[in-house]
Parts: sequence; structure tokens; C-alpha cells
Amino acid sequence: MSEVGKEQGLRRNLGWPTATSIVVGCVIGAGVFFKPYAIYQATGGAPGMGILGWIVGGLMSILGALTFAEVAILIPKTGGMVAYLTEAYDERLGFLAGWMQVVIFYPAFLAGYGVKVGSELAEFVGEGLRLPIALAVIVALVAINSMGSKQAGGMQVVSTVCKLVPLALIILFGFLRGEGGHPVISPMVGEGRSAAGAFGSVLLAVLFAFEGWTNVGTIAGEMRDPARDLPRAIVGGVAIIMAVYLAINVAYLWVIPASELMTLESPAAAVADKLFGTMGGTIIKVGIIISVIGAGNGFLMSGSRVAYQLAQQNMLPGSKALAQINDQHVPANSVLLIGVLACVYSLTGQFDLLTDLGVFSCWVFYTLTFACVIHLRRTHPEWPRTYRVPGYPVVPLLAIASGLYVIVSQLFLSGSGALLMSLCSVAITLAGLPVYWLVRRRG
Repeated sequence: MSEVGKEQGLRRNLGWPTATSIVVGCVIGAGVFFKPYAIYQATGGAPGMGILGWIVGGLMSILGALTFAEVAILIPKTGGMVAYLTEAYDERLGFLAGWMQVVIFYPAFLAGYGVKVGSELAEFVGEGLRLPIALAVIVALVAINSMGSKQAGGMQVVSTVCKLVPLALIILFGFLRGEGGHPVISPMVGEGRSAAGAFGSVLLAVLFAFEGWTNVGTIAGEMRDPARDLPRAIVGGVAIIMAVYLAINVAYLWVIPASELMTLESPAAAVADKLFGTMGGTIIKVGIIISVIGAGNGFLMSGSRVAYQLAQQNMLPGSKALAQINDQHVPANSVLLIGVLACVYSLTGQFDLLTDLGVFSCWVFYTLTFACVIHLRRTHPEWPRTYRVPGYPVVPLLAIASGLYVIVSQLFLSGSGALLMSLCSVAITLAGLPVYWLVRRRG
């Protein structure tokens, strides 16, 4: 394994403050603005389990990121989980991780963001345009990404600013102008709700909002002292995100009770209307919509690169076309693939269903990646490790247990809808096996 432990040629000039800001920027997205609806639907309008979910989801993300980082630094290859699982276990498992990302994870998230923009703008232009708007957003993002990385990156900068402004304003004025007096801690769940089943659904919604911590390994090669600073950046970054998420969710409850939030598909917009009036609320909504479009842009950029990398290795049907670069040095066909799949998924019109599908699918492979740490410590103790997960083996075991809970709760504890969604995810993922065999035979 010639690439393991090699210097990657990157300048090691990042300290932990910069790395922490990168972690925060990668994670905070659209989930915090919209997922309270799904959370309080699951709890039956009770606030306690929702607040607990934000705390536990943050801790799970810290454990996962600390564990994930060791594998990412130990196997510094392009492809992320595809490379990690191939190196640690088997090429077929690595392929399935990439297949899942290309056909489920990235297009489902992109579709979910398009659907959410459609539902937000439908308030102004009419319900009949909800789906056309969702499709138009996806098509527009495909066009922008095909023009070049500079244009797509510029949109990302604008959307980052637009997501921070609504967060800050809602937190500040939520506590200043909110009525207060609404329950925040209790009751944990509504009458007649199963605590175990509700918590599984809550976690899936919360983990969507924390999605992005898998990027921590990519910054390690540019850190001056990754063994010391990477854990600090991960824990510090996710702790900041937890604090922001808790603050804004308590601010929501300060303005509108959980029993009412469970009926609002756009809780942040409803809170903004109460705090700032119709005009001010509309301005906040515009910022949130731009933030959501930017999140979709980020997933399209990332997803198309995963498809491109797999195609370069001739691991996908139509790899020759998907591996082509256009005149703007962009893998336009891979961008188009993710966009087309997202358009198909958006026909469901279900934001929560699509994002839950993506979260469940990726956590199956996150859990396998966590197990890589223990497996590689046993099989290749001689490999140089510039970063070791602190608290080994407790932290990796807790990360694995967290992942298993997400999987088991969706399969057995969260109701027939979650079970059907999970089985569809498993079926689509396993459909990659005959694709793998076919591509390998032809290759």
C-alpha cells in the first residue's frame, strides 16, 4: 500500500482555530431551519425528546468524527469511504459505498433541498408550482456547476453568509422578543408515543442537520500538528454547532410552543414572521432559501466528484462518458447524472423522506468505517499513524454503537414508514452488486 502515510504535498499551515471554522462551515446547513417540524412530529408535540436529540446527535457526531479522522488520515487516498473500505475490507464493499453515494445519498439530499425551495416559494407563487420550482432549482444548479468550479464556489460563499444571518437574528431576537413560558425540557414525548421509536426518528432528523463532519479528514494534511489540533478542531467545532443548534431551537420554543411547531413545515420562517412581521419575516425567508440552494449546490459539487472518481476507475456503467471533462474543466456528465437522479427523486415531493433516506443510507457505511479503526489496528499495527483516535477503543466502540442504533431503530423501532424507507435504501444499495460484477466482467 504505497500511498499510506505518504506526504501529500500540502502546506501544513493550519492551526486549530482555522480548522475549527472549517468544520463549522461544512456542517451548518438547512436542517436547523426545517427539521424541528419532523422532530416534533415524532415526539407528538413534546419538546424534551427534541432538545435531547440535538445534544445526543452532536455527541454522536463528535464520536464519529474523532473515529473517522483516523481512517481518513491513515488512508490518504481520493474517494473517501470508497478508498477506506476497499483498503480495509474488500473492493466490493468500497464500490457499494460509492454506489450508495452516487445513486442515493447525494441525489436524495439535492432533491430534498429542491423540494424545500419549491415548498417555500409556493407560498408566494401558488401551490401548483411547487414541483416545477423544485425541478428548476436542480436544473439551474446543474447548469451553474457545468459552467465551472469558480461559479459554483462563488454561490457557496454567498449562501454561507445567507445562512449565518438568519441564524444570528432568530437567536438574538427570539430571546429578546419571544414570549417565553413555553415548555422546553418536558414532557419528553406526547401521550401514546413510544420513547424508543420517537428517539430513532428524532436522531435521523438531527443527524441530517449535523451532516458534513466526514469532511474533517480532508483538512488534516494541511494542519501543523494534526495529532494535537485535529481532535480540538473536531470537538470544538461540533461543540460550537451544538451550542448554535440548541440556542436556535430554544429560541424557536421561546416564540412558538412545540405543539405548534409540529404543524409548521417551515418553523424558522414562522418564527421570523412573529419576530419581525411580514416584511422582516420575508427577508429572513429569502436568506433561508438562498442558504438551502447553497446547501444543494454543495451536495451537487461533492456528489459529481464521487461519480467522476468512480468513473475514472471504470467502476460505473458509462464510465467513459462520466469521466470526461468539459471545456470548463468540470465533469459535466457526472454533474448531469446526479442532477437527473435528483429530479427523479424530487417527484416524491417529500423533503423529510428524501433526507431521511440519505442519512440512513450513509450511516450504514459510516458505521463500517468506524469499525475500520479497530480492524486496521489489529491487521496493520505497523502503519504510521500521525493521528490516533483518543480514548481508543472506547470512542470507536461508542461510535459503532451509535451507528448501529440508527440502523436498528429505523428497521425495527420507528414504524412501517421508516422500515419501508430503510428497506428501499438497502435494496438500492445491494443492486450495486450486479452492477459491480457486470462492470468488472466487461472491464
